[in-house]
Amino acid sequence: MSKQKILVTSALPYANGPIHLGHLSGAYLPADIYVRYKRLKGDDIIYICGSDEHGVPITITADKEDVNPQVIIDRYHEINKKAFERFGMSFDNYSRTSLPIHHETAKDFFLEFYNRGILIEKKTNQFYDEKAKMFLPDRYVEGTCPKCGYEEARSDECENCGSLYDPSELKNPKSKITGETPSLRETSHFYFPIGKYQPALENYVEEMNKKYGWKDNVLQYCRGWFKEGLKDRAITRDLDWGIKVPVDSSPGKVIYVWFEAVLGYISSTKEYSQKKGEPDLWKRYWQDLETKYVAFIGKDNIVFHTIIFPAILMAWNEGEKEQYCLPQNVPANEFLNFEGKKFSKSRNWGIDVTDFLNLFPADPLRYTLAANLPETRDTDFYWKEFQARNNNELADIFGNLINRTFTFVHKHFEGKVPSGGKTEKIDDEMLKLISEYPSRISSLFENYRIKEGVLEIMNLARAGNKYFNDSEPWKTIRSDKEKCATTLNICLQAIYSLAELFYPVIPFSSEKIFMMLNAKPISWNECGKNNLAEGHKLNPAEILFSKIEDEIIKTQMEKLQSEPASVKTEEKISYEDFMKTHLKVAEVIEAGKVEKSEKLLKLKVKIGTEERHVIAGIAKSYSPEEIIGKRVVIVANLQPAKLMGQVSEGMILAAENKEGKLEILTVSELVGSGTRVK
Repeated sequence: MSKQKILVTSALPYANGPIHLGHLSGAYLPADIYVRYKRLKGDDIIYICGSDEHGVPITITADKEDVNPQVIIDRYHEINKKAFERFGMSFDNYSRTSLPIHHETAKDFFLEFYNRGILIEKKTNQFYDEKAKMFLPDRYVEGTCPKCGYEEARSDECENCGSLYDPSELKNPKSKITGETPSLRETSHFYFPIGKYQPALENYVEEMNKKYGWKDNVLQYCRGWFKEGLKDRAITRDLDWGIKVPVDSSPGKVIYVWFEAVLGYISSTKEYSQKKGEPDLWKRYWQDLETKYVAFIGKDNIVFHTIIFPAILMAWNEGEKEQYCLPQNVPANEFLNFEGKKFSKSRNWGIDVTDFLNLFPADPLRYTLAANLPETRDTDFYWKEFQARNNNELADIFGNLINRTFTFVHKHFEGKVPSGGKTEKIDDEMLKLISEYPSRISSLFENYRIKEGVLEIMNLARAGNKYFNDSEPWKTIRSDKEKCATTLNICLQAIYSLAELFYPVIPFSSEKIFMMLNAKPISWNECGKNNLAEGHKLNPAEILFSKIEDEIIKTQMEKLQSEPASVKTEEKISYEDFMKTHLKVAEVIEAGKVEKSEKLLKLKVKIGTEERHVIAGIAKSYSPEEIIGKRVVIVANLQPAKLMGQVSEGMILAAENKEGKLEILTVSELVGSGTRVK
């Protein structure tokens, strides 16, 4: 029976800066653990990635340094590629979207759609920066959302409420390049009719969820887009840097990066095939509709991999050429923050992967991140937690089991695997536990519950230490050497299995353990059995995990706190403008959670004699019970807005504390409900 082919991709990192720990937790480490596990299972799997090297952010970085964009992408492609290698990423191919093979692939898709009449050419108004003398992509215009009032909305989409709108509707637009107010200029572009594929996309998402169990955050994001209604999306842009539109009637335009970047997965697989000397090998994965394709991403890329990329592939598949497989699952992770705040290059908040690996080995970082993956909610990286995971778990639990077992065997059994001998209840229970673990971890990894699987593997190491302690080999070596031999034999079998189970997570350490055991890695299906024969010669042990001292962590904390944050110059407003905002005291009389949202609470507030509903993003800081009865300050004269299908008739004022939690602004009961705040 032939094995199922599995294709795994991770989001292409942008080549205008170094990757940081948040990137690793989102799209890369979970995929690498899954791929390494699948390889141990013996599956036919390839893992594809590469650098995303087009778009305005790269040209802006190049302009700042007064160099050609090629210099920027060459620099960061190499930096990130080496960082991934040091971190232990096991890509089968790490490509670049600036390569000719990618340009050819993107042009093939464009021309296929152009020639079949799928693309729509139409005139549109686009923001233009007079000072920079360029049209501005959506992400380089920031203003106030016309739907919810969020002040950092993009030109056509609000990340806060998820609304889509025409750029002309954005309030107070500003160019993120120059800070100037951009003008709207007419230009023409080719559009891809995503809305045409909405029924098929909705069926696709629901069918994949029914068959393979998509994550709730992904489903809700997709359903939110479907509820708003998918619209035609521009496939070209007025830029110099990028893949030139292969149509003579459109000089000076490039294929928009959102369209061509996802095709980088296909072009990277083509490059992999060429390197293997099998030019058509890529077709075995991409053009076999039975291929299991899994796309690992962060939550900010959900729309591109569940809606846009599938729509592009659906459009291609309607033609007469060979069809492409669509993602079977898109297990997107939430965000990893750093010490309670978002990673921010401009504020020097965080640490990139290269700098981290110059201080510490890769495996303690891999384990710490894996044990705290933001699979269902945002999580945080804390220096203290990193130290604790390394010292208390890797060193004191797993490392201790290995060290004490090897020390005992070398001292009392000539460095050879002792006889299993006659077992008792305590031994049989430990052997049974070891045998159960491969299937237990498989069940978790197969369902992309990577974090839970990693913590479970450490629980087996805990059980091994408890077994060692309860068996008391330091006593039985004198009173019952046969029993002592059985204890150490079982501990070595556990270590062999743990080296295999941990191999996807901490591969460098597992390889050292295999060398210490003088044994080769085994297949996942053989893991959990007695794989070390009696009399097998062991190599000397070594310390796998060195303790991290308090002073080292203290230095990193002090360095972090000493970094100056860049201060954003705030636009001044007049007194008259401020007086247009009505801040009023409101009493919270009812509160409840918004269904399918981790962040939002639905509040009923009383402003004098008037009652209103307000949706507030404070659910991670307050329970409904905590906020009832509080007198809060709200913006009372906002236009009503919809959040997660709920109407909000105001905005509660809150501030973020040092721990990153929101604290609502409250007033005493002496101030009456409805009182205006001045």
